[in-house]
Amino acid sequence: MADEEPAATSRGAAVEVRGLGLRGPRGWAFRGVAFDAAPGTLTALAGPSGSGRTSLLLALTGRMRTAEGRASTGGYPLPGRLAAVRRITALGPVPGVSELEGALTVTEHLRERALLRSRYTGPVRALLRPRRERAAVGERITEVVKDAGLDLTALPKAGRTQARDLGRLDALRLSVALALLDEPRLLAVDDTDLGLDAADRAAAWELLRTVAARGTTVLAVCAEAPEGVPAVRTGPDTEPGTVDEKEAGDARDGSGQA
Repeated sequence: MADEEPAATSRGAAVEVRGLGLRGPRGWAFRGVAFDAAPGTLTALAGPSGSGRTSLLLALTGRMRTAEGRASTGGYPLPGRLAAVRRITALGPVPGVSELEGALTVTEHLRERALLRSRYTGPVRALLRPRRERAAVGERITEVVKDAGLDLTALPKAGRTQARDLGRLDALRLSVALALLDEPRLLAVDDTDLGLDAADRAAAWELLRTVAARGTTVLAVCAEAPEGVPAVRTGPDTEPGTVDEKEAGDARDGSGQA
């Protein structure tokens, strides 16, 4: 495989999967998964708990190594370019991998993530201008909070609310906001519908549709995908081509958007 970087033709990262399988200590987590996700689309990885859906999510974001088949995210082949894929993807909430710190406030989470991002990706000279850096960080935080639909004024203590005191939907929104600070080409979200009532589930999926509509590819783990969202079924004996082709087409042309 050549070392040339793939050209980014859009903000979102295309995902291509052919016969992908991951084997763990207890056998196959998933096998035979095959689907395509166009840039800037929302795709559900659906199945019951234990069906390998989170493992698939982590594999496609360069955080787990598969055993068979082939895949690519943003033009980078997997599992060959794990580090490159990690650089263009970001995780929302994934238990045990990217969880919120309960003792930190909402504001502390956002500032810490934004400052880390600016220090690792910005020019060195930016570190010598703390006032300008703080202003840029504040603007970026305001932007992602709005994009994630997180209303700080509605929280018990506004931005001083600790993460442990957030409701499930607000915790999801905060996790998405933190991920968006990384400006990913692909956003991965685990347990999208876990612990949410019908109204909050609808709000969560509307959030992910909005993120995708702005150009970021979104993969979301769930028990059941809502109407209009193409779903990939996971498991140890997955049949290839499990995305509903009509729904996938609707999502690509925008008719599947709420």
